[in-house]
Amino acid sequence: MSTDIPGIDPLDGLRAPQDPDCDVFLTGTVFLDIIFTGLDSAPVRGTESWARGMGSSPGGVANMATALARLGLHTSLAAAFGDDHYGEYCWDALEQGEGIDLSMSHTVPGWHSPVTVSMAYEGERTMVSHGHEAPGPAGTPGVAIPAEEPAFPSCPPRARAAIASLVPGRSEPWVAKAARNGARIFADVGWDETGRWDLDALVDLEHCQAFLPNAEEAMRYTRTDCPRGAAHALAERVPLAVVTLGAEGAYAVDAATGASAEVPAIEVEALDPTGAGDVFVAGFVTGTLADWPLADRLAFAGLTAALSVQEFGGSLSAPDWEEIAAWWQQVRTFADQDPAALQRYAFLEELLPAAARPWPLRRAVPTIGFRRPA
Repeated sequence: MSTDIPGIDPLDGLRAPQDPDCDVFLTGTVFLDIIFTGLDSAPVRGTESWARGMGSSPGGVANMATALARLGLHTSLAAAFGDDHYGEYCWDALEQGEGIDLSMSHTVPGWHSPVTVSMAYEGERTMVSHGHEAPGPAGTPGVAIPAEEPAFPSCPPRARAAIASLVPGRSEPWVAKAARNGARIFADVGWDETGRWDLDALVDLEHCQAFLPNAEEAMRYTRTDCPRGAAHALAERVPLAVVTLGAEGAYAVDAATGASAEVPAIEVEALDPTGAGDVFVAGFVTGTLADWPLADRLAFAGLTAALSVQEFGGSLSAPDWEEIAAWWQQVRTFADQDPAALQRYAFLEELLPAAARPWPLRRAVPTIGFRRPA
């Protein structure tokens, strides 16, 4: 989905000739996501459930890559793609549809694309995934690589920023190289299956400028019983700690200045939460690279995540600037709008032009594709 609003570059005025072409680099696994929505309850064993909605889209790391690209950042993704129809669809959707640089990605012969089936109901989701680890890559996009090739990316491109997903006990050499090359490292983390919750086991945390766990993860890693206290504890280890609070919003601490900020979440009717955390990170990275104040970065990240859950499909639900502009135009027409809440997003006024189309907007159709009429 490309934006119809010309000239929206969040880094306008900050770019210089010597800057890298890539704004954000990331790597990970691309899934084909199949999402069922409109379920009234969780499926019951031995019965058949019918969903009122369904969509398909690239998922996994593609969620964040798409969100970054739609916010105007030059995004480079290193990933393996299967040589099946699913892999071809995901490659085309990301490269042709979203303008993501896949020059560091590769197609693996005989390897089928990982698949996730997600069922959204009662504001939550249940997922079933299947896939096999991909053989190591190539340096040429779209070209099959022998399985004995080394893992990638051994040499990430120069970039303003890179996003890593930390795993306890595992270090990714590319993270340190990216940091040495001047990239600002942003990191999230998943559930610690070991149950140790040891910050020292997150080896690459030392290279990170910002760490963005959710409240439960933050409290477990810091042995605290309050997410805000956890954020302050994490700020002793990283320059910027951001803890997402779910329906309560997000809280952040800047270690360099000691400043903290908290922004409440926007109340929305959630259709599908798939990828909302990825969209939040993308929004926060955008605001950070644009050098916005901390509270504005949190507000923007929360807004993009809130807009994303109102559509189904992890990557294809990510908003672009046209949708953000339409939302800002629409929300100011509500007579009963809280002036204080509206003021929190007033920084958008100077950034956004008038919306080209009214809210709500129709997004890219989340399906593998229809046949064109002859």
